[in-house]
Order: sequence, then structure tokens, then C-alpha cells
Amino acid sequence: MSFKQSLGKSFVLIIIIVILILAGLLWFDYFGIVQVKTVFSPFYKMIGKDPQTSITATQSKPLTANLEEDRINKQKEAIDIRIEELDKREADIETAEKQNAQVAAELAEREKNQEEREKTFNLTLKKYDIKEDNIDSIANNLNGMKPKAAVDILLAMDDQLIIDVLRKVDEKAASANTMSMVSYWLSLMPPERAAEIQRKMTNKPENLE
Repeated sequence: MSFKQSLGKSFVLIIIIVILILAGLLWFDYFGIVQVKTVFSPFYKMIGKDPQTSITATQSKPLTANLEEDRINKQKEAIDIRIEELDKREADIETAEKQNAQVAAELAEREKNQEEREKTFNLTLKKYDIKEDNIDSIANNLNGMKPKAAVDILLAMDDQLIIDVLRKVDEKAASANTMSMVSYWLSLMPPERAAEIQRKMTNKPENLE
């Protein structure tokens, strides 16, 4: 082989190697593996392609595994959950406070009603004691009168008071083991009034009124 033939083959091989290198660079540059955009930008324009840039690569293939952004999002999510828990706890506390206030109001109302009942009961007892004293005094006075005068006083009273006085007279007579004047007084009353009083004494139990 002559020197010229060897030189020609070597030149062809060099050209082929250069072409392969350029083709590889073009290929890697297109996919953004290497950065030779400035050199090959005329070539890209000739074939109607835009050279791959770092901006377009980032826009076309965004980083979905951004750990910092994920961490921030998780922190926000945890804060939102905590806020919801605090809001729910606050709402539960407000509900419990309202229920406690309602129970306290009911207890206060019950206590007030109880105090009113006790006051009424005490007044009734006091009234009964005063009435008992009056009835006892009337019974003593009637026992010391003549029967006709005692009956005239009784007839001026209402039926309930007559019944209370007659019962007191019977009670005193039983305690003293003496004869009660009640039957005799009734016999001196008009028959209709006496019958009505006796009927009430039989049917109506003793009461505070």
C-alpha cells in the first residue's frame, strides 16, 4: 500500500470519527445530557428544532421529588390537622360549658323552689300553730259557758271552724277523761245545720286549713 492510499484512508477514518462524535454530541445535547447548545444552535435551526436549554428542560420535566417542598407541605398539613383538633376541642369545651351552665341554672331553680316550699311550709305551720292556739282558746271559753250561749257563738262561725272547735272540745274531754259537750251542743242547733256539720265531720278528715 502506498503512502497516499494510507493517508487517504486515515483521513476518511478521521472524518468518520468526527462525524460520529458530532452526532453523539448532537444526540446527547438534544436530550440535555451535555451542554453544547451554542455550538449546535445553527444546526438545530436548520432542522427546525429548538436547542435544549436548562430552562426548557426544567419546564418540560419538573422535579416531582422536591424534598423540601414535600416537607413544607407535610408541615402545613400537620398544622391544619392541629388547628382542626383545637377548633373541635374548643367547640366541645363551649358545649360542655353551656351544659354546665344549664345544669347550674336548673339546680339554682330547684334550690329556689325548695326554699319557696320550705318558706310556705313554715308559714303554714306558723299559721296552723296560731290557729291551733285560737281554737284551743275558743274551746276553753265555750266549755266555761252555758250551753245555749256556747251554741249561739258556734252558729255564728263557718262550718269548718265549728268542726275544728268541736274536735278540740272532744280532744280536751278525752284527755281530761270527762264528758264532751259536743253532742249536747249539736242537739241545741237547728237540725239542718247540725246534720250538715256532723256530715262534714264524718266525711272530711282533719287538715291544716
